[in-house]
Amino acid sequence: MIRMFLRSTTGRILVAVFAVMAVLLRPGAAQQGSIENQAGAAIAGDVVDSSGKAVAGATVHLQRKDGQAVAETKTDAAGVFEFRGIAAGRYSLAADQAALWSATATVDIAPGERRRIELVVKESEAGQAPRGASAGSAAQAMEFADQPNFTVAGVTDWTAAGGHGSDVSLRTSEALTRETVALKAGDNAAKAAGGNPPGSADAERTLRAALTASPESLDANRKMGAFYLRAGRYAESIPFLKAGYRARPEDRVNELDLAVALKENGEFAGAREHVKSLLKQGDSADLHRLAGEIAEKLGDPLAAVHELETAAREESSENNYFEWGSELLVHRAVLQAREVFQRGAESFPKSSRMLTALGASLFASALYNEAAQRLCEASDLNPADPEPYLFMGKIEMVTPDPLPCVEQKLARFAGIEPTNALAVYYHAMAIWKQKGRPADPAAAGEVESMLTHAVALDPNCAEAHLQLGNLSYQQQNYAKAIEQYRKAVEADPRQSEAHYRLGLALDRTGEQAGAKREFDLHDKIEKEQAAEVERQRREIKQYLVVEPDRTTPAAPK
Repeated sequence: MIRMFLRSTTGRILVAVFAVMAVLLRPGAAQQGSIENQAGAAIAGDVVDSSGKAVAGATVHLQRKDGQAVAETKTDAAGVFEFRGIAAGRYSLAADQAALWSATATVDIAPGERRRIELVVKESEAGQAPRGASAGSAAQAMEFADQPNFTVAGVTDWTAAGGHGSDVSLRTSEALTRETVALKAGDNAAKAAGGNPPGSADAERTLRAALTASPESLDANRKMGAFYLRAGRYAESIPFLKAGYRARPEDRVNELDLAVALKENGEFAGAREHVKSLLKQGDSADLHRLAGEIAEKLGDPLAAVHELETAAREESSENNYFEWGSELLVHRAVLQAREVFQRGAESFPKSSRMLTALGASLFASALYNEAAQRLCEASDLNPADPEPYLFMGKIEMVTPDPLPCVEQKLARFAGIEPTNALAVYYHAMAIWKQKGRPADPAAAGEVESMLTHAVALDPNCAEAHLQLGNLSYQQQNYAKAIEQYRKAVEADPRQSEAHYRLGLALDRTGEQAGAKREFDLHDKIEKEQAAEVERQRREIKQYLVVEPDRTTPAAPK
């Protein structure tokens, strides 16, 4: 299992530091293959065994995203390796020595960037090389352990909600997690139709006529129930599917439809019993995924993640990977969710929602630039899909520095949806951030014009009113600032920052009583919102994860 962080002892770190210095001072590490740009980026790191001991003489393989070998090198006496002069892009690395093999690390590297990683080598099954690999080859290293490798061993109560960053970043991450879950493309047949299709009234009459003629018929009941299920009329489907089940309980298709209908109708306990029955009759990834979804609804996250992991390992479908990663992210196993989404994105490179989810998990890991890159890639796959743009707009608002590629993509979003107030708002804020919130009147005028357009499109766009108020406040036009802040409060009375800013502006104009009222409202709302956030966090159990080289569960980070 690759670790993107160091777990070494102090002594070993010092040895590695001197070794890296030695590498940097000599002309270059021994490498085979072509390096494209001698003035390019660099990837350095360490190879260690499962106990953390440096592995000297290990072969480290570097491949491009498309699988083409770029170079390989040997680790020195301190287990250190380095590749220099690398072109920007996505690469895979893996290491091997004799019967020891590492999992594959994926690294995204920008022009001139230096990245450092750690590769952990261990024995594969029976100490043999991965199946189908030739000794010493890059393919051998890349094929080993190509699925995420960790175990969810238990759950624990909320511990600072996992993730990294300030509270505003953490709250944004939690909001993006909820929105990631909503990206699930429900693949149940029940959701596919999205309502009654054309001609459904005639079909319903035909099916009812058949049922009236043979009320005990399994076929007639099953077809009637399936019709309502496909139309999303779950409560209506259940009596017919139950009648079919009573007539022929061994009919797996009907029982699966019944389980789905019960789940979608909120009858989770009954749905779980039917899924258990179906699993006894025969294993399937779809059943495990359905069992995982039901277990989560029943408040059993440990069973849920195990079922979803089983589904993904039995059938590496896009939906199974997405469900598994989403479950991990919800329960703040951030690093593991990132690993699953990364693998899913590599396996399904045309999946916009997988890249969007990967972006959310990278943001939760405080890898802001990488998160932005993945979201930008997701928007390129399907430029008409608003979700990646909305995600990148939200993370741009809370990160300390402007993010790469975001402003250009948000400009495209505003062009695709010119009547979408949020599209215009997020683009305006990205420009403002790119220009460092300048005092330059021309830059401020551009942003003000865009925000004014946003509130013209949607007078209830509280965020845009708030920022217009901030612009006027900076220009010391307090009367105009007060007007915009009041509109922000009218659009969203629970927006605490608008109350606070309004209080500041009122204080500047000598309206101390009004200012105190707004400050008090701000404090009251902040307290209530903090209590609600705390309650929501306490309700979510967090996963305890065991990784291959650890013997005790790791608490969420």
